[in-house]
Amino acid sequence: MARSKPTPPPRQTRKRRWRRWLLILLLTPVVFSLLLVLIFRFAAPPLSGVMAERILQARAAGQDDFRIDYQWCEFESFGPYLPLAVVASEDQRFLDHHGFDTVEIKKALDAAEDGERLRGASTISQQVAKNLFLWSGRSWLRKGLEVYFTALVELAWPKKRVLETYLNIAETGDGMFGFCSACQRRFGKPCSTLAPYQLALMVATLPDPRRRRADKPTPYLHQRASWIVRQMEQLGGPAWLQQMESGKPE
Repeated sequence: MARSKPTPPPRQTRKRRWRRWLLILLLTPVVFSLLLVLIFRFAAPPLSGVMAERILQARAAGQDDFRIDYQWCEFESFGPYLPLAVVASEDQRFLDHHGFDTVEIKKALDAAEDGERLRGASTISQQVAKNLFLWSGRSWLRKGLEVYFTALVELAWPKKRVLETYLNIAETGDGMFGFCSACQRRFGKPCSTLAPYQLALMVATLPDPRRRRADKPTPYLHQRASWIVRQMEQLGGPAWLQQMESGKPE
């Protein structure tokens, strides 16, 4: 007769149970984050982390009538110049890096060593990761999560999807997100019909769009927009989009 396996002591059984629950506790957020990144690779996000943060801030301040102005638009509806303006202003090595611009990071660190204030070196991919999945502000926890989500986005999404998402969820005004809403609110026209300089003004309001307005530009905004237009030309104009979609350097 075959011998039955001895029953493990209760203490050993409890240890195994705790290890199993600890493993589940550790893996659940990882699996959930992976699923979110894969879902938003194809589906339009109904809300972003920063949108949720702004809603909570408004409720805490007693602004019960606060509403988010957000409308998802397909990439082609932005026209050829707005994506180019964003890249020219925010991340000119967008096609060359894998989420992190080591050149700009080194420049920022060198400047800090020389006594200058540490400036940001976030790529478009990092800004998408932060705006979509996280919250604003500065902390080591948020920065660590930003690195994690940036790596996932770069692994799972093509560059066109990263840029499309940025154009749709970037904060562009008080309670306003995405350039679809911003173009209509500021100039009364779709993004695809605006002149390159008007689009450059829109982009020049970043990263402080709640205080700056493209339809009421200051001398600084005019100066910044002129610089952006020059950078757009240096990148090659609308032909840059063909380079991005082909995935091959020219």
